[in-house]
Amino acid sequence: MKKRKNIKQFRPVIVDVKASGLGCESYPIEIGLALEGKNRYCSLILPADQWTHWDMAAQDTHHISRETLVSHGKPLNHVANDLNRILNTQTVYSDGWTVDKPWLTRLFSEAGIRRTFTVSPLERILTEPQMAIWHSTKKETIDSMNLTRHRASSDAFITQETFFRTCFSAPK
Repeated sequence: MKKRKNIKQFRPVIVDVKASGLGCESYPIEIGLALEGKNRYCSLILPADQWTHWDMAAQDTHHISRETLVSHGKPLNHVANDLNRILNTQTVYSDGWTVDKPWLTRLFSEAGIRRTFTVSPLERILTEPQMAIWHSTKKETIDSMNLTRHRASSDAFITQETFFRTCFSAPK
């Protein structure tokens, strides 16, 4: 793990992936990034022809229908190239790494593009004191931001902001 030079300003790049469900047949439907300087990236993904699994519970949670993906989703290779261009060779973090990383792998594999960035679990950079206050700080963060959409870029931003806030609130 790299040493953080200035913890007071450190905001890790966060990725969040929304999917068609949770099982092994599920696939990514939206990718969101919380980048440096509070910038964000978000894209709906046009499913590959063979990606047919659809869980209505996921649709109800994310408020994204398959029809919306077909109408507004970007092709797999477009999203994969965007992510490589934006992230280059840096490490991005996920608070749902066990599902987000396989969905990203599936996206890049299906697009036939090599991923240039690394995806790591957020826990790799959280201290124990940060972990101890994570859930309460995340709830406070969500309440203070008044975000109504359960979407990938919003969720990535909430995670990034929670990380930032726990840097100051965690007992030393």
